[in-house]
Formats: sequence, C-alpha cells, structure tokens
Amino acid sequence: MPHIPESANELDWHKYFAIQANNRAWDLASQRSRSDEEAVELLDQAHTSARHWNAVGTELNKMRATYLIAEAHALEGSKQLAVKLATLALEYFQPEETDDWEIAFIYAIYAHALSGSLESGEFASAYHRAKLAVESISDPEDKAIVDQTFCQIPRPKENARGV
Repeated sequence: MPHIPESANELDWHKYFAIQANNRAWDLASQRSRSDEEAVELLDQAHTSARHWNAVGTELNKMRATYLIAEAHALEGSKQLAVKLATLALEYFQPEETDDWEIAFIYAIYAHALSGSLESGEFASAYHRAKLAVESISDPEDKAIVDQTFCQIPRPKENARGV
C-alpha cells in the first residue's frame, strides 16, 4: 500500500491515487464474481488509475494501465473495446523484451478480450498462446498472480481452429 503523500506536490498525489486505484481494480478483477456495484467500481478504478498514470507515469505505467482497462472491459462484457486496448498492449510489449509474467498477463488479457467468440480460431490461438506463456512463468508467486486472470477466461470450443 503506498504511503499517503505528506507534501502538497500534485505529482505525488497523482502517483498515490494511480497506485491505489490500480490495486483496487486488480483486487476486483481477480474476484470470481462481482456485484453490479463492484462491476461499476472495477471500471471506475481502472479508468481512474489510467487517468493518474497518464499525468505522472512512464510509458510502461501507462501501458500497464491500458491492459488493466482491457481486462476490466473483458470481464464486464465490452469485448470490442477490450480487444482494441489489449491489442495496443500486445503491440507495446515484445516477448523477447518483457518479463515472463508480464507477457503471460498480456496474452491472457488479449485472449480474454477475444473470448466473446468462443468458436473463433483467433481466440483459440490466443488462448493457447496465453496458456503456454502462463505455464512457462518461472516464479511460482508470479504464476499464481497471473493465473488469477487466466483462470477467468472461458475455454475455447474443442472444434475451434488453433487448439
């Protein structure tokens, strides 16, 4: 939990609120189910985090906020927006330059965004890539965290191409 800023520096407060909103959004996203109020809060917190990271964050912070918003929208049924945002994150993070846990997160979120079409070959391929990436995470704690996101993705239909 970040420390409450003691200064009146606006940038310190942006960072504080970005972290607070990010953590709350991921807590909500990792729940297996959410009430209607929690679903609204999830979206609000994800967007709030992004708003504050856009004011003070690095490009990495901003892209992490982007994939958080993508996951929030995938969870709450706005698949088209989720796909757009997950695609942006996927284009930013390159597998050879990204930690194993983070690339697995991106692949899982991208697959989740595509899951609106369970029979799609593209979804099945993305799901398979995410599954392999999650399985290859070396740190057990990182794997457990990413698995909270991956386990919420519906499985592709058996006859979908790419499985």
